Amino acid sequence: MLAAISVCGSFSDAAAALSMSQSAASQHVAALERVVGATLVDRRSRPVVLTEHGEALARHARLLIARLEDAEQELSELTGRRDGRVRLGSFPTALATFVPAVLRRFQQRHPKVSLSVVDLHMEVLRARLEDGTLDVAIVYDHGSLPDLSSGELQRVHLFDDTYRLALPRGHRLERVERPITLSELREDTWVGGSRASSWFRIVVHACREAGFEPRVGVSSDDYLAGQSFVSAGMGVALMPGLALAHTVAGISVHEAAGFPARRIWAVRPSHAHDSSSARAMSDLLGAMTARRRAATSQPRVPTGIAAARRVTR
Repeated sequence: MLAAISVCGSFSDAAAALSMSQSAASQHVAALERVVGATLVDRRSRPVVLTEHGEALARHARLLIARLEDAEQELSELTGRRDGRVRLGSFPTALATFVPAVLRRFQQRHPKVSLSVVDLHMEVLRARLEDGTLDVAIVYDHGSLPDLSSGELQRVHLFDDTYRLALPRGHRLERVERPITLSELREDTWVGGSRASSWFRIVVHACREAGFEPRVGVSSDDYLAGQSFVSAGMGVALMPGLALAHTVAGISVHEAAGFPARRIWAVRPSHAHDSSSARAMSDLLGAMTARRRAATSQPRVPTGIAAARRVTR
């Protein structure tokens, strides 16, 4: 019940989701509160939210529900009453670039496996893995971000996604015939993401290592919007390579060996039922990105006029 309330935001919607009456839902929560001796739901808020005690209990409830569902799924697969499943979560730029080809190949090889895909930001993916509602997630890490090396996760390294520099047309560095360094951009206005966003935390970390704090003029966590701001001459931007796989008109994209890179991983929760379907998805992701990983092991540095022509045609 608490897990349903945290998702639905009201007693009535949570009760409907669980096929029970609102009064029964209220009585159930009241009984729980008497047992634990604490208020679990803040009934004054709209939407209704869980208290700290309620969140703690709901977190454990979600884990238990997920483990029961895993047990049912595993037994059904063993007895042949149910086909396998893979619930995949990924951050948006991966879904917009290399993931669709992997999904197509997976469905060709495993046509009976039920496949579901959700588009989530990094801040949510780890939580969904931990509460057992994802079987596989595509995530990234960097030294400036929280560590993903927990023993609770099984990881397959896919490739490193090097950041690239987006400049507006006419920028003083657009046509230089050498690699651009971050320190040359210390006086520029930057197009950035929110300070809480994972991708821009990497940018800030890299700029600080280069000896300056980026001066952000406009912010958006949407990469297409960020490119459009650069195209309009509102600043320069450092974005992941995946985010610049498809570019808007009016920008030039530059690479340099010294730009930061985020590590892309396929991860599975080790505490949950590790199905053959989830392992197959993880293995396929690794196999199909091996060529990309090999290609990026030797940095390629197009700069200046050639690079500008390549991305503005």
